[in-house]
Amino acid sequence: MSTNPEQKLRRVQALIAPGTPLREGLERILRGQTGALVVLGAGRAVTQLSTGGFELDTPFTPTALRELAKMDGAIIVTADLTRIVAAGVHLMPSSALVTDEVGTRHRTADRVSQQTGVPVVTVSSSMSTIALFLDGHRHLVDTSFQIISRANQALATYARYTERLLDVSRRLSILEAQDQVTLKDLAHVLQRLEMVRRLGHELEGYVVELGTDGRLLALQLHELEPGTDELLDLLLRDYPPTEEHRPDLLAELSSDELLDPQAVARAAGYPDPLDARLTVHGYRQLAQIQRLPTVVAERLLEHFGGLQGLMGATMAELLDVEGIGDSRARLVRDGLMRLSESIYET
Repeated sequence: MSTNPEQKLRRVQALIAPGTPLREGLERILRGQTGALVVLGAGRAVTQLSTGGFELDTPFTPTALRELAKMDGAIIVTADLTRIVAAGVHLMPSSALVTDEVGTRHRTADRVSQQTGVPVVTVSSSMSTIALFLDGHRHLVDTSFQIISRANQALATYARYTERLLDVSRRLSILEAQDQVTLKDLAHVLQRLEMVRRLGHELEGYVVELGTDGRLLALQLHELEPGTDELLDLLLRDYPPTEEHRPDLLAELSSDELLDPQAVARAAGYPDPLDARLTVHGYRQLAQIQRLPTVVAERLLEHFGGLQGLMGATMAELLDVEGIGDSRARLVRDGLMRLSESIYET
């Protein structure tokens, strides 16, 4: 299991998602109003906390899980959910572990998860809820209807943010063609890019939680995704940070900090004032020209010293560059012409 907490949570949520055998078994227990405590792992750490019960080692099925939940005690299954190891087990985790839970079943589940690092799922008959305990945190397992409702709101916001990102990116392209880019202009693009990235990450979590019910959401997310990772890479190549930069620094900004262009610029490695003028290399612009190999784009920018020099190049000058023939020279000229025309269309 991954050591990354978020990846670990996503992995377990996928096991409990609608359409999975475990989710089917848990929902049967919920409908039967019997309650349950299910430990999703059968290693040595769990065995040391276990006493009593019945050793089974039987294949995992939703029906078996439902029937065994009629007994008191915990049910222990293998981490891959292929076998039910034991049922009716009394778990005795350390009482020194801090928990905010009040019910006996939930307190036990929380402490067992903390002590062993193994996910534990509870079904509450009185509250009609399913909860996942993992690494000291309780995660309610919502119904598909509840998740889809939140996901649709996030998807609508994601679509608006994506459109806004495209708008500020187009404006940056125009300013690049005019050689009028400031750090504030770049910060606005980075700001919107990070907002879109965060919302996309949230939606990916909903897709995992929805399981088989999340296929439509996954298709919608894929259709709207603007290529944030590629865009960030190109921006950092066009405007190399003046300070040491880690790609995850933008992700570490708080929501309030993300609204501050100066904080965004500093996190991206640009400590200068927002009105500082920047000179673009042109990698992002040439990446928009289809069928132009990356190595050829790099050769062009190196030969002409950047976007401004390239935009002023004649056909004869383009043909002087290694790897540029008549067809590629026309391809570059037509692409740059469209960029120039967009200045007057906007």
